[in-house]
Amino acid sequence: MRFDSPHQLAMGEARAPTPPLTGPLTALFAFAVSVIIINLTAAQPLTGPVARALHLPASLVGLVAMLPQLGYAVGMLFVVPLADLLENRRLTVVTLLSCALMLALAAVAPTASLFFFAICFAGTTSCAIQILVPLAAAMAHPDRRGSAVGNVMSGVMLGILFSRPLASLVAGTLGWRAFYGMLAGLDALLAVALWRWLPLRQPASAQPYPALVASLWTLWRREAVLRRYAYSAAIVMAAFGAFWTGIGLRLVQAPFSLGSNGLAMFAFAGVAGIVIAPLAGNAGDRGYSAAGMPIAHACLLAGSVLAGIAGTGWLGLDIAAHPALALALLVAAAIIIDAGAIGDQTLGRRAINMLDPGARSRLNGLFVGVFFIGGGIGAASAGVMWAIAGWTGICALCLAFSALAFVGDMLARRYRLDAD
Repeated sequence: MRFDSPHQLAMGEARAPTPPLTGPLTALFAFAVSVIIINLTAAQPLTGPVARALHLPASLVGLVAMLPQLGYAVGMLFVVPLADLLENRRLTVVTLLSCALMLALAAVAPTASLFFFAICFAGTTSCAIQILVPLAAAMAHPDRRGSAVGNVMSGVMLGILFSRPLASLVAGTLGWRAFYGMLAGLDALLAVALWRWLPLRQPASAQPYPALVASLWTLWRREAVLRRYAYSAAIVMAAFGAFWTGIGLRLVQAPFSLGSNGLAMFAFAGVAGIVIAPLAGNAGDRGYSAAGMPIAHACLLAGSVLAGIAGTGWLGLDIAAHPALALALLVAAAIIIDAGAIGDQTLGRRAINMLDPGARSRLNGLFVGVFFIGGGIGAASAGVMWAIAGWTGICALCLAFSALAFVGDMLARRYRLDAD
């Protein structure tokens, strides 16, 4: 596969017009991003099995979920800008095939260091998502661009929510190595499908790669709204990552003692949080972003408190005497935390996509990169807090992140940074 050079672009090489976005192509885009996002979020329920197999100390368990997300952030900063320079279909396919290779390496890695390298690099190349989404936006009619991007991004939401139960089911039946092998195969098949059906799109930009990367800093400094929502999303994702990293460790303990299939059924509860996405989007369209963000963060706070009550016995609940009630409350906590995270992210994405259309790909890359850094920090912190204070430490960490989110809301209100 040959990439067109910046010199060819600068010389004005002829480009075919981008075809319109059809219903089947929209479905392909949505399916593609739902598959790719699994590479980043499925590791959370696998932390226990991976840690046992690779003999990881408790303080390093969080790296299993953290490194793919940090790798993804690196991809946002250094790979996604190439979408404004190189032909998009070829870039997507090469990136996705590299991801499949790294996932296959993770499936057979004999040591922790090699496994960590593989999942981190797989996270970096999973940034193909943020090449596909702007491509879909470019193909959509301007009057339907927002709804088209929303339809594609729904695939990301569903992939995130279904990744945990899928990982638990496959790992419980065939083992965690088989799961990574399955992901490698899916990404390879997806690359073939995208090569077959994606249209060619040659970007019009003739900027050299260093200038595109350098422009990220300029955009970050210029767009205060971007910083507001990216920081908020990072904080919320940190709490989200901490909860879902720790819950797999807590549920295998008494009085719950769930196996992999039980963990999968629990993780399906989070899918219920998807109902908040259209509600949050509608609230943003009606000009209620300033009110919607604190509501999303209140959900995060309430879910964290409920997780402490159900998992540790806060407020006097005897979880040993009432394990079914405690488990039901943990399910409710998972749904509420997921709803808060989805609401925050939906409002944030809407605000970011209302900014400079000429830099939409890079703005989205910055937004997503920053909030995945937050998710990685939350996952890594969860491992440390679990080693220090168990589930109580995890819940306290989530409460701390919730408090930071409310501080952000107050600062946004003071400086009028919420989108209308």
